[in-house]
Amino acid sequence: MPLNSINTHDPTFRKRVVAWLNNNVPQSRIDHILRVEEMAIALAKHYGISEQKAADAGLMHDLAKFFKPKQLLKQARDEGIDIDPVLESNPHLLHAMVGAIVARDEFGIGDRNVLDAIADHTLGRPGMNVLSCIIFLADSLEPGRGDSTDLNTLRKLSFQNLDHAVWMTCDYTIQYLLHDKKLIHPRAIATRNWFLRSTKKAAVSR
Repeated sequence: MPLNSINTHDPTFRKRVVAWLNNNVPQSRIDHILRVEEMAIALAKHYGISEQKAADAGLMHDLAKFFKPKQLLKQARDEGIDIDPVLESNPHLLHAMVGAIVARDEFGIGDRNVLDAIADHTLGRPGMNVLSCIIFLADSLEPGRGDSTDLNTLRKLSFQNLDHAVWMTCDYTIQYLLHDKKLIHPRAIATRNWFLRSTKKAAVSR
């Protein structure tokens, strides 16, 4: 099927994706995916962008979540994705980028914005557009992630200022990784720094 020919508005498309998820992802992860889809739709409506694209990206963001490390590395290399030392040590970080490949090849998704939102939902990317920011935030902040004061503050912020919310969500995640002595990918730092600068520039220009 040629790219861009798929009609994701057709309810049978969503059923096909959900059926695929049921065969490849445990129920606990499907519950998370559906919560991400719901939050993404709410954010898209709030910020006046396509709710359908937000729903599509939310529903497909974790297609490759449970792929084995060798499969993630192979598909990434076959696609020409650069495998740096952090990704080599932790192939799980590739699941977002490989998930975009699956969305394209398995489900015929050709919309670059949807594919980018899927690919960038874990590490983010400097200069992400609104849709990518929404999926990044929905994945990190959907209600199943917890009910702490910090998370609830970030959820509220996500409906007030996307750039600020991405910056602060990056800080929240990085603090967790530091506490658990986990590797931090340079792109996560670059994302945090870009959205920090963007937020501060906007504050100065007011």
